[in-house]
Amino acid sequence: MNYEYITIIGILIPFFGTTLGSGVVFLCKNKINIGFQKMFLGFAAGVMIAASIWSLIIPSIEMVESTNILPWLPVTIGIILGVIFLLIMDDIMIKITCKNKSYEDEKEKNTTIKKSQKNRLLNLAIVLHNIPEGMATGVVFASAINTQNEIAFLSAISIAIGIAIQNIPEGMAISLPLRTEGISRFKSFIYGALSGIVEPIACVLTIMMSRIIGNILPVLLGFAAGSMLYVVVKELIPESQEGKYSDKGLFGVIFGFLIMMILDISLG
Repeated sequence: MNYEYITIIGILIPFFGTTLGSGVVFLCKNKINIGFQKMFLGFAAGVMIAASIWSLIIPSIEMVESTNILPWLPVTIGIILGVIFLLIMDDIMIKITCKNKSYEDEKEKNTTIKKSQKNRLLNLAIVLHNIPEGMATGVVFASAINTQNEIAFLSAISIAIGIAIQNIPEGMAISLPLRTEGISRFKSFIYGALSGIVEPIACVLTIMMSRIIGNILPVLLGFAAGSMLYVVVKELIPESQEGKYSDKGLFGVIFGFLIMMILDISLG
């Protein structure tokens, strides 16, 4: 068995899942009605809530259960840091978008700025989520490389496939809302696909520095969860619920949550 070849394929598999999910945007019509826009926003929110719980928070707790550290402490620290980081980034992006204008007034009045802000935060949150996910994959492959065991490599591949399947709705969660805001199909697809490119990068870096990164991974998982929850609460759910068709936004949240929950639990 060529372990190097298997490792390279395994590292790239999760990225293929994100790319596949982002490609769904090519199936959309030129103009998406408001009801579907609300549903897509809700879907993105539901996916991110479920991913935060089952892909990030629970694994973070499980990683430290066998140690002397309080199981909830690393993930709590990470969540707080993630929220603070997104809060700072939110403020910075408003200033950049509005430049020398009174950005607090523009934030309230200018719909274009608000949409741009939401899209950037959505992309940033899922990118931050993909980084520790890539690191977790890297830890598994680093262990397989150290043992040079065929079963360990097959297990690592199965985990990578599971993450890839989970990444399909995440790619959709980026590309579809972007499309509803009038961004072209191709650009929406590229933005969605690129959000997943950080996973193989993080995976390779983790394999190279597995001992160091493995120790702080629980905090990084919490950090990603905090950033995703920030975007869900501040941007996605409020927009999916304002105005008409709020019921479709609600159904989108539930549907996205259930899809991601089932994938996370079934694929481990």
